[in-house]
Amino acid sequence: MDETTNAAVLDGYASGLLAIGQAEDGGEALANELFAIGRAFDGSDELRDAITNPQIPVERKQNLLSQVLTGRASSMSIALVNMLVSAGKARDITDIGRLMIEKAALSQELTVAEVRSAIELDPETVSRLEAKLSSATGKRIKANVIVDPSVVGGLVAKVGDTVFDGSVSSRLQELREAWA
Repeated sequence: MDETTNAAVLDGYASGLLAIGQAEDGGEALANELFAIGRAFDGSDELRDAITNPQIPVERKQNLLSQVLTGRASSMSIALVNMLVSAGKARDITDIGRLMIEKAALSQELTVAEVRSAIELDPETVSRLEAKLSSATGKRIKANVIVDPSVVGGLVAKVGDTVFDGSVSSRLQELREAWA
């Protein structure tokens, strides 16, 4: 499958799953949860390999997912992840979740900002960050926060092609360059 076709397929999955979530009155929450599940899979080579291995029967993959996700994710998210795994889209869960977040934001005339932080941000901090990014860009912002230990400290926010880098590592690099 070529890249354009795959993008269209993933877009179709995202639209369909978002519609399911919205019908259940939780489209945005479902999108966030699927994205987080995908990121967790991406962060675990062992789990990702198990759910994408064509040699492992789908039923076994679904049992594994049930063990890993029960109590950590909604039953709707677990069911949709199982559906994606059985459809051979396990590698695409993160991308589908990201597309769902973008579509949910677009339906509310919001722009998604990808925010990377070394730690989890509380809702009040996220709200303040969205307000600051809105002020800086002139757009209504929905922050999609990704915990990324490589940031070390501070934040890196990307809105479209614009990057706001307030990370400790970028500040240290600026100091190195200033002293060179």
